Amino acid sequence: MALSFASLSSAHALTVYTAGPGSLAKGLASGFEKQTGVKVNIFQATTGKVMARLEAEQANPQADILISASWDTAEDLHNRGWLLPYQSANAAQVPSSLKSADYVAQGISALGIVWNTKSGTPEPKEWQDLTAPAFKDKVTTPDPALSGASLDLLIGLQNGMGDNAWALFDELKKNGMVVSGPNAQAVTPVMQGAKAAVFGAVDYVTYGNIEQGESLKVIFPASGTVIAPRPMMILKTTQHAADAKAFIDYVLSPEGQKLVADAWLMPARGDVEAKRPLFTELKILPTKNDGTSERADVLKRFNTLFTQ
Repeated sequence: MALSFASLSSAHALTVYTAGPGSLAKGLASGFEKQTGVKVNIFQATTGKVMARLEAEQANPQADILISASWDTAEDLHNRGWLLPYQSANAAQVPSSLKSADYVAQGISALGIVWNTKSGTPEPKEWQDLTAPAFKDKVTTPDPALSGASLDLLIGLQNGMGDNAWALFDELKKNGMVVSGPNAQAVTPVMQGAKAAVFGAVDYVTYGNIEQGESLKVIFPASGTVIAPRPMMILKTTQHAADAKAFIDYVLSPEGQKLVADAWLMPARGDVEAKRPLFTELKILPTKNDGTSERADVLKRFNTLFTQ
Protein backbone atom coordinates (compact mmCIF):
# COMPACT_ATOMS: atom_id res chain seq x y z
CA MET A 1 0.00 0.00 0.00
CA ALA A 2 1.26 3.51 -0.78
CA LEU A 3 1.76 5.62 2.33
CA SER A 4 0.01 8.95 2.53
CA PHE A 5 1.72 11.57 4.67
CA ALA A 6 0.21 14.70 3.18
CA SER A 7 -1.68 15.63 6.34
CA LEU A 8 1.28 15.30 8.70
CA SER A 9 2.71 18.30 10.43
CA SER A 10 6.44 18.78 10.87
CA ALA A 11 6.12 21.32 13.68
CA HIS A 12 6.75 18.76 16.42
CA ALA A 13 8.54 15.49 17.06
CA LEU A 14 7.22 12.02 17.78
CA THR A 15 8.64 10.32 20.86
CA VAL A 16 9.24 6.57 20.62
CA TYR A 17 10.23 4.46 23.63
CA THR A 18 11.81 1.22 22.47
CA ALA A 19 13.46 -1.88 23.84
CA GLY A 20 15.83 -3.71 21.54
CA PRO A 21 18.20 -2.79 18.77
CA GLY A 22 19.11 0.89 19.01
CA SER A 23 20.47 0.90 15.46
CA LEU A 24 17.11 -0.36 14.16
CA ALA A 25 15.22 2.36 16.05
CA LYS A 26 17.52 5.01 14.58
CA GLY A 27 17.14 3.59 11.08
CA LEU A 28 13.35 3.57 11.31
CA ALA A 29 13.32 7.11 12.75
CA SER A 30 15.57 8.34 9.95
CA GLY A 31 13.54 6.65 7.20
CA PHE A 32 10.28 7.99 8.60
CA GLU A 33 11.66 11.52 8.91
CA LYS A 34 12.88 11.40 5.27
CA GLN A 35 9.41 10.41 4.07
CA THR A 36 7.37 12.72 6.28
CA GLY A 37 9.55 15.51 7.64
CA VAL A 38 8.44 14.48 11.15
CA LYS A 39 11.38 14.16 13.57
CA VAL A 40 11.43 11.14 15.88
CA ASN A 41 13.01 11.25 19.34
CA ILE A 42 14.11 7.81 20.57
CA PHE A 43 14.49 6.56 24.13
CA GLN A 44 16.07 3.11 23.94
CA ALA A 45 16.64 0.82 26.93
CA THR A 46 15.65 -2.60 28.31
CA THR A 47 11.91 -3.33 28.55
CA GLY A 48 12.15 -2.99 32.35
CA LYS A 49 13.71 0.47 32.16
CA VAL A 50 11.33 1.62 29.44
CA MET A 51 8.33 0.50 31.49
CA ALA A 52 9.69 2.12 34.66
CA ARG A 53 10.03 5.43 32.81
CA LEU A 54 6.54 5.11 31.33
CA GLU A 55 5.07 4.50 34.81
CA ALA A 56 7.03 7.39 36.34
CA GLU A 57 5.69 9.79 33.69
CA GLN A 58 2.03 8.88 34.11
CA ALA A 59 1.11 12.36 35.35
CA ASN A 60 2.87 13.96 32.37
CA PRO A 61 3.16 11.36 29.58
CA GLN A 62 6.02 11.88 27.10
CA ALA A 63 5.89 8.81 24.84
CA ASP A 64 3.69 8.59 21.76
CA ILE A 65 4.70 5.06 20.75
CA LEU A 66 6.06 2.11 22.70
CA ILE A 67 7.96 -0.79 21.13
CA SER A 68 8.53 -3.54 23.69
CA ALA A 69 10.57 -6.74 23.64
CA SER A 70 7.76 -8.49 25.54
CA TRP A 71 4.29 -9.34 24.23
CA ASP A 72 3.10 -9.34 27.84
CA THR A 73 3.74 -5.59 28.05
CA ALA A 74 1.22 -4.95 25.28
CA GLU A 75 -1.38 -7.25 26.84
CA ASP A 76 -0.90 -5.55 30.21
CA LEU A 77 -1.23 -2.01 28.81
CA HIS A 78 -4.24 -3.09 26.75
CA ASN A 79 -5.91 -4.41 29.92
CA ARG A 80 -5.12 -1.13 31.69
CA GLY A 81 -6.76 0.87 28.89
CA TRP A 82 -3.57 2.75 28.00
CA LEU A 83 -3.56 2.02 24.26
CA LEU A 84 -5.07 3.76 21.26
CA PRO A 85 -6.76 1.23 18.96
CA TYR A 86 -5.21 1.23 15.50
CA GLN A 87 -4.87 -1.36 12.77
CA SER A 88 -2.58 -0.30 9.95
CA ALA A 89 -3.57 -1.31 6.44
CA ASN A 90 0.05 -2.49 6.16
CA ALA A 91 -0.66 -5.10 8.85
CA ALA A 92 -2.72 -7.11 6.34
CA GLN A 93 0.37 -9.29 5.69
CA VAL A 94 1.02 -9.82 9.44
CA PRO A 95 -0.27 -13.17 10.82
CA SER A 96 -3.34 -12.75 13.05
CA SER A 97 -1.47 -14.20 16.05
CA LEU A 98 0.93 -11.24 15.86
CA LYS A 99 -1.59 -8.39 15.96
CA SER A 100 -4.63 -7.16 17.85
CA ALA A 101 -6.90 -4.13 17.71
CA ASP A 102 -4.31 -1.90 19.39
CA TYR A 103 -0.86 -3.48 19.01
CA VAL A 104 1.09 -5.30 16.29
CA ALA A 105 4.45 -7.01 16.01
CA GLN A 106 7.34 -4.93 14.65
CA GLY A 107 9.39 -8.10 14.19
CA ILE A 108 10.06 -11.40 15.92
CA SER A 109 13.05 -13.05 17.54
CA ALA A 110 13.40 -16.62 18.79
CA LEU A 111 15.37 -18.17 21.63
CA GLY A 112 18.05 -20.74 21.02
CA ILE A 113 21.34 -22.14 22.19
CA VAL A 114 24.25 -19.86 21.34
CA TRP A 115 27.42 -21.93 21.10
CA ASN A 116 31.05 -20.88 20.74
CA THR A 117 32.34 -22.97 17.82
CA LYS A 118 35.92 -22.74 19.14
CA SER A 119 35.05 -23.80 22.69
CA GLY A 120 36.30 -27.37 22.29
CA THR A 121 32.87 -28.70 23.30
CA PRO A 122 30.66 -30.91 21.11
CA GLU A 123 28.04 -28.96 19.14
CA PRO A 124 24.81 -29.10 21.17
CA LYS A 125 21.62 -30.02 19.33
CA GLU A 126 19.17 -30.11 22.25
CA TRP A 127 18.64 -28.21 25.51
CA GLN A 128 19.47 -31.45 27.36
CA ASP A 129 22.94 -31.57 25.73
CA LEU A 130 24.02 -28.65 27.94
CA THR A 131 23.75 -30.93 31.00
CA ALA A 132 26.57 -33.16 29.66
CA PRO A 133 29.96 -33.31 31.47
CA ALA A 134 31.57 -31.48 28.51
CA PHE A 135 29.55 -28.39 29.48
CA LYS A 136 30.31 -28.51 33.22
CA ASP A 137 30.60 -24.88 34.45
CA LYS A 138 30.53 -23.65 30.83
CA VAL A 139 26.89 -22.56 30.38
CA THR A 140 25.20 -19.20 31.04
CA THR A 141 21.53 -18.22 30.82
CA PRO A 142 19.83 -14.80 30.86
CA ASP A 143 18.04 -13.94 34.10
CA PRO A 144 14.30 -14.58 33.54
CA ALA A 145 13.55 -11.83 36.07
CA LEU A 146 15.16 -9.36 33.64
CA SER A 147 14.23 -10.98 30.33
CA GLY A 148 10.58 -11.61 29.47
CA ALA A 149 11.67 -13.85 26.59
CA SER A 150 13.73 -16.02 28.96
CA LEU A 151 10.73 -16.39 31.24
CA ASP A 152 8.64 -17.33 28.19
CA LEU A 153 11.16 -20.09 27.43
CA LEU A 154 10.81 -21.49 30.96
CA ILE A 155 7.01 -21.47 30.58
CA GLY A 156 7.21 -22.96 27.09
CA LEU A 157 9.48 -25.78 28.25
CA GLN A 158 7.20 -26.43 31.25
CA ASN A 159 4.15 -26.52 28.96
CA GLY A 160 5.96 -28.78 26.49
CA MET A 161 7.77 -31.10 28.91
CA GLY A 162 5.82 -30.90 32.18
CA ASP A 163 7.88 -31.94 35.22
CA ASN A 164 10.73 -32.99 32.95
CA ALA A 165 11.41 -29.29 32.36
CA TRP A 166 12.16 -28.82 36.05
CA ALA A 167 14.34 -31.93 36.03
CA LEU A 168 16.24 -30.29 33.14
CA PHE A 169 16.68 -26.99 35.04
CA ASP A 170 17.86 -28.96 38.09
CA GLU A 171 20.44 -30.82 35.97
CA LEU A 172 21.63 -27.56 34.43
CA LYS A 173 22.13 -26.08 37.89
CA LYS A 174 24.04 -29.16 39.06
CA ASN A 175 26.18 -28.85 35.94
CA GLY A 176 27.15 -25.30 36.96
CA MET A 177 24.95 -23.18 34.69
CA VAL A 178 25.24 -19.50 35.73
CA VAL A 179 22.24 -17.14 35.69
CA SER A 180 23.60 -13.91 34.21
CA GLY A 181 21.93 -10.51 33.80
CA PRO A 182 20.02 -9.58 30.65
CA ASN A 183 20.69 -11.28 27.31
CA ALA A 184 23.93 -9.44 26.43
CA GLN A 185 25.52 -10.32 29.78
CA ALA A 186 24.81 -14.01 29.16
CA VAL A 187 26.24 -13.95 25.62
CA THR A 188 29.42 -11.90 26.26
CA PRO A 189 31.38 -14.57 28.22
CA VAL A 190 30.49 -17.13 25.54
CA MET A 191 31.63 -14.78 22.77
CA GLN A 192 34.87 -14.13 24.68
CA GLY A 193 35.48 -17.85 25.20
CA ALA A 194 35.18 -17.87 29.01
CA LYS A 195 32.02 -20.01 28.64
CA ALA A 196 30.91 -22.39 25.87
CA ALA A 197 27.16 -21.89 25.44
CA VAL A 198 24.10 -19.85 26.37
CA PHE A 199 20.89 -21.65 27.31
CA GLY A 200 18.06 -19.59 25.79
CA ALA A 201 19.63 -16.53 24.18
CA VAL A 202 17.68 -14.09 22.01
CA ASP A 203 18.93 -14.89 18.52
CA TYR A 204 19.15 -11.63 16.55
CA VAL A 205 22.00 -10.18 18.66
CA THR A 206 24.13 -13.25 17.98
CA TYR A 207 23.36 -13.24 14.25
CA GLY A 208 24.71 -9.70 14.23
CA ASN A 209 27.82 -10.84 16.15
CA ILE A 210 28.38 -13.68 13.65
CA GLU A 211 28.16 -11.14 10.81
CA GLN A 212 30.95 -9.22 12.60
CA GLY A 213 33.13 -12.35 12.51
CA GLU A 214 32.50 -13.89 15.95
CA SER A 215 32.89 -17.70 16.26
CA LEU A 216 29.31 -18.34 17.36
CA LYS A 217 26.43 -20.48 16.15
CA VAL A 218 22.69 -20.21 16.86
CA ILE A 219 21.01 -23.60 17.37
CA PHE A 220 17.25 -24.14 17.61
CA PRO A 221 16.49 -27.47 19.33
CA ALA A 222 14.12 -29.71 17.36
CA SER A 223 12.19 -30.38 20.60
CA GLY A 224 11.01 -26.78 20.47
CA THR A 225 11.63 -23.23 21.56
CA VAL A 226 9.68 -20.00 21.95
CA ILE A 227 9.43 -16.86 19.85
CA ALA A 228 9.46 -13.32 21.18
CA PRO A 229 7.33 -10.98 19.06
CA ARG A 230 8.13 -7.30 19.66
CA PRO A 231 4.83 -5.40 19.94
CA MET A 232 4.39 -1.78 18.78
CA MET A 233 1.59 0.29 20.25
CA ILE A 234 0.33 3.88 20.33
CA LEU A 235 -0.33 5.31 23.78
CA LYS A 236 -3.78 6.79 24.29
CA THR A 237 -2.23 9.93 25.81
CA THR A 238 -0.47 10.87 22.54
CA GLN A 239 -1.04 14.40 21.26
CA HIS A 240 0.09 13.31 17.79
CA ALA A 241 -2.18 10.41 16.88
CA ALA A 242 -2.03 10.95 13.09
CA ASP A 243 1.78 10.98 13.07
CA ALA A 244 1.93 8.01 15.43
CA LYS A 245 -0.33 6.00 13.13
CA ALA A 246 1.82 7.00 10.16
CA PHE A 247 4.93 5.76 12.01
CA ILE A 248 3.29 2.36 12.59
CA ASP A 249 2.37 2.35 8.87
CA TYR A 250 6.00 3.08 7.98
CA VAL A 251 7.46 0.33 10.19
CA LEU A 252 5.02 -2.13 8.59
CA SER A 253 5.75 -0.91 5.05
CA PRO A 254 8.08 -3.03 2.87
CA GLU A 255 10.84 -0.44 3.45
CA GLY A 256 10.40 -0.47 7.22
CA GLN A 257 10.20 -4.27 7.36
CA LYS A 258 13.41 -4.56 5.34
CA LEU A 259 15.13 -2.49 8.07
CA VAL A 260 13.69 -4.93 10.63
CA ALA A 261 15.08 -7.87 8.59
CA ASP A 262 18.47 -6.14 8.30
CA ALA A 263 18.62 -6.06 12.12
CA TRP A 264 18.45 -9.91 11.99
CA LEU A 265 14.88 -10.04 13.30
CA MET A 266 12.13 -11.93 11.49
CA PRO A 267 9.91 -9.36 9.76
CA ALA A 268 6.33 -9.27 11.05
CA ARG A 269 5.06 -9.34 7.48
CA GLY A 270 5.08 -12.72 5.79
CA ASP A 271 5.89 -11.22 2.38
CA VAL A 272 9.22 -9.61 3.35
CA GLU A 273 12.38 -11.74 3.14
CA ALA A 274 14.39 -12.51 6.27
CA LYS A 275 18.13 -13.06 6.64
CA ARG A 276 17.65 -15.91 9.11
CA PRO A 277 15.30 -18.83 9.89
CA LEU A 278 11.60 -17.92 10.24
CA PHE A 279 9.33 -19.09 13.06
CA THR A 280 7.43 -21.22 10.52
CA GLU A 281 10.60 -23.35 10.31
CA LEU A 282 10.82 -23.90 14.09
CA LYS A 283 8.83 -26.01 16.52
CA ILE A 284 7.15 -23.40 18.74
CA LEU A 285 6.30 -24.28 22.34
CA PRO A 286 3.09 -22.81 23.78
CA THR A 287 3.55 -19.94 26.25
CA LYS A 288 -0.07 -18.93 26.68
CA ASN A 289 -1.37 -19.33 30.21
CA ASP A 290 -4.04 -17.91 32.45
CA GLY A 291 -2.19 -14.72 33.20
CA THR A 292 0.54 -13.23 35.31
CA SER A 293 0.13 -15.59 38.28
CA GLU A 294 1.70 -18.51 36.42
CA ARG A 295 4.57 -16.28 35.28
CA ALA A 296 5.20 -15.24 38.87
CA ASP A 297 5.05 -18.86 40.06
CA VAL A 298 7.47 -20.10 37.39
CA LEU A 299 9.90 -17.26 38.11
CA LYS A 300 9.75 -17.90 41.83
CA ARG A 301 10.34 -21.63 41.38
CA PHE A 302 13.32 -20.98 39.06
CA ASN A 303 14.83 -18.39 41.40
CA THR A 304 14.42 -20.71 44.37
CA LEU A 305 16.18 -23.51 42.48
CA PHE A 306 19.12 -21.32 41.41
CA THR A 307 19.65 -19.55 44.74
CA GLN A 308 19.80 -22.73 46.80
